[in-house]
Amino acid sequence: MTDTRALAATALADIALRGASLREAMERHAGKLPDPRDRALLMALLSEGARWWLRFDPALDRLLAQPLRRKESQVHALLVLGLVQLEILQLSDYAAVAATVEATRALKRPRLAGLVNAVLRRWQRERGELLALLDAHPSTRHAHPAWLADVIARDWPGQAAEVLAADNREPPLMLRANRRRTTREALLERLRLHGQAAELHPWLADAVVLPHSGDVTRLPGFAEGLFAVQDGAAQTAADLLDAHPGQRVLDACAAPGGKACHLLERHDLDLTALDSDPGRLRRIAQNLDRLGLRAELRTGDASAPQAWWDGQPYDRILIDAPCSATGVLRRRPDVRLHRRASDIDALAALQQRILAALWPLLKPGGRLVYATCSLLRAENEAAVQALLLRAPDARALSFTLPEGQAAAVGWQILPGDGDLDGMYYAVLEKR
Repeated sequence: MTDTRALAATALADIALRGASLREAMERHAGKLPDPRDRALLMALLSEGARWWLRFDPALDRLLAQPLRRKESQVHALLVLGLVQLEILQLSDYAAVAATVEATRALKRPRLAGLVNAVLRRWQRERGELLALLDAHPSTRHAHPAWLADVIARDWPGQAAEVLAADNREPPLMLRANRRRTTREALLERLRLHGQAAELHPWLADAVVLPHSGDVTRLPGFAEGLFAVQDGAAQTAADLLDAHPGQRVLDACAAPGGKACHLLERHDLDLTALDSDPGRLRRIAQNLDRLGLRAELRTGDASAPQAWWDGQPYDRILIDAPCSATGVLRRRPDVRLHRRASDIDALAALQQRILAALWPLLKPGGRLVYATCSLLRAENEAAVQALLLRAPDARALSFTLPEGQAAAVGWQILPGDGDLDGMYYAVLEKR
């Protein structure tokens, strides 16, 4: 029998100390747990462990005479998970302490079981003082890297505290009803008949909201392709692109295909889904197949269209640009462990190259939507403004959404606005 906490410690050490993604870790380890309750616990431990690592990892420096990160990385990660269980998941003392000590033995480190017990018991005794020390510094108070907290404060000074807090809340599960096979009202009824506390989203035409995430493959209708999982902020792309039946559409940087599928669920389109990674392109194919949709899939670099473009211009282009993913930290908490300040300039340069390369592919009168799941201005309006300066035939369209705020160009949804992920949009028209 596999010990779930020991497995979580192994995976969290890979995520926090070796650069593995949360999704990769779950895919690699979840199959070792046949009981769905154990898989749910593993997901909770990994998600909250990654979310709060930058708070509790430094705390261990005060609780340990000698650090364990290098020589005993799995035990170090297990201690972080012990604190997460006590403070975030608020499990009972037995689950958080005794079961964590037992997991030390499952990791084949029985000589460290006493140390793990002593550290967690000391935390309980000195909890108030230790929490005050962690709360004294923004990076440990909010579990964000210091550079990111500084940039958020600079870019969004009036909303920075709310953004940091939103990043640490569990997001709802949002589904997108597949119009080809159902309506969102019918999907809602079916979910409720199976005991799901589902609600219609107040303004997104295809969205159904569930309060908690879980194994979506077990929800009724998944196998039949009645819905896909997609946050509401991302569902806005289909509205802004305003595609019409029969139009030629390019979805650049398309993987995993959520926005392409949404467009095809609404209209019959001549749609090309482009991605530079063949493996990610296969994920698009799987999603299209489950939802009963068809598109042309191409492997290619969006910033170098001469290698894949057939010379025929597009009526609509969607650029869901590679970005820092700083708008989706609540849903992808491991990003805060892997992203570096030095990444932003390189990403901004790539975004500008993609915009410049794809703009000539748009028909006169056509529409291009530029989107990122970032909240950093350097990746968003700065990239669009650079195109507007170099392309005299480009015009930014003004629009508003029910949530978020106007940016210098376009619109920014910040994490937590309307309980949505962070997302930036700009809509450009070719004169």
